[in-house]
Amino acid sequence: MSTLDLSTDVLLSTTRAVRKRLDLTRAVEPEVIRECLSLAVQAPTPGSMQNWHFLIVSDPAQRAALAAIYRKSIHAPGGQEEIFERMIAAATSEQEIADLTHMFAPARHLNEHLHEVPLYVIPCLEGRGEKLSGAALAGYWGGIWPATWSFMLAARSRGLGTVLTTLHLDFEQEAAEVLGIPYEQVRQVALIPVAYTLGTAFKPAARKPLEDVLHWDRW
Repeated sequence: MSTLDLSTDVLLSTTRAVRKRLDLTRAVEPEVIRECLSLAVQAPTPGSMQNWHFLIVSDPAQRAALAAIYRKSIHAPGGQEEIFERMIAAATSEQEIADLTHMFAPARHLNEHLHEVPLYVIPCLEGRGEKLSGAALAGYWGGIWPATWSFMLAARSRGLGTVLTTLHLDFEQEAAEVLGIPYEQVRQVALIPVAYTLGTAFKPAARKPLEDVLHWDRW
């Protein structure tokens, strides 16, 4: 699989959370995912202790089961749909309603079509990470994120779109049963839908100016 002609800076600034532009009709080749994960496992990890794993889900029945768990979280009390409805009810103008609808549209699109996405990647950590000190907990979680981000960058460079989601974790044990994960020994940390993108051109996102979030020496 050839890679896109992207400079490092363009790759870093245009790897977006892709929800609406996932190609639901095109299969994702296992060898491409293996290429991406071969790069991901080279990510730095605390103390060189690789306590993380990636589980690939391509079976349609398993994807459908996980998508159902994901939607269960969305429609649960306090879930995404309730938050959306509360914000709409509190809106004071038609423009505010339109803006909120636009903001939630990509997530709602993914919710409706998640089961159609050809492949999921589920990063996992050994252990449950419970009763750890602050420093140990940071190290526990810190091991998986560089590898996960490396996977997402490698996927983008090959024309694949990804988005890191966590909603299914409200019912993590149910998902573990679907996937045969030993729940007491292994923690799922995300569900990443993966598909080729509809078009490969993406722009940098609107972000706060650096000076609004930069602190030097003191807060």
